Amino acid sequence: MARGSGRLAELDLLRFVAALAVVSFHYFIAFASVWGDRPAKLFPAISTLSGLGILGVELFFMISGFVILMSIWGRGIGAFALSRLVRLFPAYWVSVAATAAVYGLTAATALDPKLSLGEYGINLTMLQRAFGVYDANGVYWSLWAELRFYLLISVLVLAGVTFNRCLIFMGVWLLAAGIFSNSDAAWVDLVVMPKYAAYFVGGMAFFLMTRYGPKLILWCFAGVSGGLAVNAAMERVAGRIELVGYAAMPVPGWAVAVVVIGFYVLMAAVALGWLRRIRWRGLTVLGALTYPLYLFHPTAAVLIIPLLRDTLPPWLTAVVTVLAAMAFSYLVYRVAERPLQEFVKARRRGRSPLPPVSPPAPPTGTPFMKGEKASVP
Repeated sequence: MARGSGRLAELDLLRFVAALAVVSFHYFIAFASVWGDRPAKLFPAISTLSGLGILGVELFFMISGFVILMSIWGRGIGAFALSRLVRLFPAYWVSVAATAAVYGLTAATALDPKLSLGEYGINLTMLQRAFGVYDANGVYWSLWAELRFYLLISVLVLAGVTFNRCLIFMGVWLLAAGIFSNSDAAWVDLVVMPKYAAYFVGGMAFFLMTRYGPKLILWCFAGVSGGLAVNAAMERVAGRIELVGYAAMPVPGWAVAVVVIGFYVLMAAVALGWLRRIRWRGLTVLGALTYPLYLFHPTAAVLIIPLLRDTLPPWLTAVVTVLAAMAFSYLVYRVAERPLQEFVKARRRGRSPLPPVSPPAPPTGTPFMKGEKASVP
């Protein structure tokens, strides 16, 4: 949507691209048990491009760093926590229930986490990893990283968000991520998140550019985080290749570096206003589809692909599955997500005699225009 409507359409577009990248990686590279064969053999023409889709989650993390920093500006910890609960849990609860139903009521076996009913219940909290319980759906691992990011940034919320405090927060986190990048300590992975910290910090730096202009200190943060991000991404992809073999994951290291650098270029373009001409209203719908599509595309694959793979060509099977996943995701958005979000917004407006607090406008000349805000993934 146009900026005056209260969303950054370019971020909606980037979020949707990130979701499609993850879908492409899973459908055309990772889900061998769903296809009954290595997907790279079935789709050789796009195997390298699809393999790079594993990095879609990293783009999500960058966007999250951008919009979460924006969402906490001028808000208290209660408002921040409520906004996250309302945003994340409705579709997530439907996803957990759908996953449990698929494996409890059908003959599906691919990607089965083999959980008990109680373990599915623990998954409803989104804290299952803290209790040593497997994720009901493989994509939930990134939500655990998001939750830890929210906990870290809550420290900033409690202290009061200012430019200098943001710099301190980002600097300490980046320094810790660099120092402990090769650590195997459990507490380091839990708190510091050295594999993903750079993406969150990079997104935060680009948001600050929209408010205060492209200051040198912010470019320094973007550059340092970019270097750490490239290294972390190459290690993650190399680990995947070591696990499944290059034939199943034909992604060269240089391509990983190019993609991650491309993420930083795109986010810089958002921060500098180079993409502000993107105003197609349909991007709002795509942005709304992103989170449900991320959650439900594995379930759609488990249900649909085994039914069609022996009767339809692989390409057509994949297209039907993607379209079905998108249709169901839109239904979840309209039925589960949007009504609750609108209800909470209405309740908050009814309780407060004052208008909602909005982040103050950035200095004149910066691309983040007065009155606009970003969509929060």
